[in-house]
Amino acid sequence: MQWRGQCPGCHEWNTLEASVQSRSASKARTPLGGENSAGRPISLRDVEDSGHEPYGSGLQALDRVLGNGLVPGAAILVGGEPGIGKSTLLLQVAGLVAGQMAARGRPVLYASGEESLPQIKGRAERLGMLDANLLALATSRVEDVVEAANAQNPALLVVDSVQTLASVEAEGLPGNVSQVRAVATSLLELCRRLGCTLILVGHVTKDGVLAGPRLLEHMVDTVISLEGDRRQMFRLLRVFKNRFGPNEELLVFRMGQQGMQVVDDPSTFFLGQRDASLSGTAVVMAVDGQRPLAVEVQALVARTFLSIPRRAALGFDVGRLHLLLAVLEKRLKLNFGQVDIYAKVGGGMKLNEPGLDLALVAAVLSSYYDVPLPEKCVLWGEVDLNGQIRPVAAQDLRLTQARRLGFDPIVHPGEEKGGITTIAALQQRLFHRRQKPEE
Repeated sequence: MQWRGQCPGCHEWNTLEASVQSRSASKARTPLGGENSAGRPISLRDVEDSGHEPYGSGLQALDRVLGNGLVPGAAILVGGEPGIGKSTLLLQVAGLVAGQMAARGRPVLYASGEESLPQIKGRAERLGMLDANLLALATSRVEDVVEAANAQNPALLVVDSVQTLASVEAEGLPGNVSQVRAVATSLLELCRRLGCTLILVGHVTKDGVLAGPRLLEHMVDTVISLEGDRRQMFRLLRVFKNRFGPNEELLVFRMGQQGMQVVDDPSTFFLGQRDASLSGTAVVMAVDGQRPLAVEVQALVARTFLSIPRRAALGFDVGRLHLLLAVLEKRLKLNFGQVDIYAKVGGGMKLNEPGLDLALVAAVLSSYYDVPLPEKCVLWGEVDLNGQIRPVAAQDLRLTQARRLGFDPIVHPGEEKGGITTIAALQQRLFHRRQKPEE
């Protein structure tokens, strides 16, 4: 409620009177169990679950990541930076689902608060997703979306984005906490009542986390993040929360003229056209989610003319580089005081797992001694402050994938074949013909 002394219509003073407006019965919340439950507890054996079978999204890889496809009445929150491809991917999914649902007589509704209808049509034409069963709506009012959904009874409702819609039941501008909460609540209750799948697009902050109240992530069933460098052609789809399938799943897309294309086997996708004969490169068998990926790690050690040598890292935390260099200096008696050291993860990937340590150490030593690693060498393992190499998670998964891809030698922590326990053993094994850099 807001107090006013002057009428905003006639501009007269002291003519306004306070009144209480009761909320109509139609605005009452629908129980999560459906209209028939009426808030009464019932036995789980008697719960009616027919009509809630998952259906395909048109992308088999996406169905696998989600669990078993799209579930009626479920809500999916998709986050990502501007221009990363959220709208493109969801319009593809909407077009594919629209073709499947035409036989069932249920359309797909794509509601956008960011683009006009001609803009949406232009993208759909480019993607080849102009389907008569795909309906579009451009509005900034959630009431318009609710009214259209009640009239059309869609099988899938895509809202792009939740921060651009406003509700008359909340105060403030679109995107604030109260508006996001009110809009999300209205749409969730609508889709549970209609039995349609809801996909919400969410903005992210400059720190990369979803904007708005944390409650939004608790309200939905699945939280997906679309990541990647806009200057690169690939995108990573990560699943952080999933009530219908596994968490921490990963899917790799390639951005093309026809939209998002799934990379079927991303195991070596990020290696690119690497030249294994050059020094300063190593391959790590990283695990992102449940998927092993062979990724190149590069390092450059060059003489410095500065009083304080430079240290730079791309694709991982620079603090990890400083820590590993200190361990090398202490345990291998190396002197990095007269060299600049630069390191990066190839392909624009960002890695934040302990298995990267061993490959990063090998790349630095390879550049320092100017000795290339064996062509098919792959490494992984965590390096502690004592120079010991510790095992990491998913050891068997990494080893199986490395053997399948034909890597040899396979350097990993442990006492078994191919295993090493210290960075001194790594140096002796890979750089036994090393040459000291010229002073």
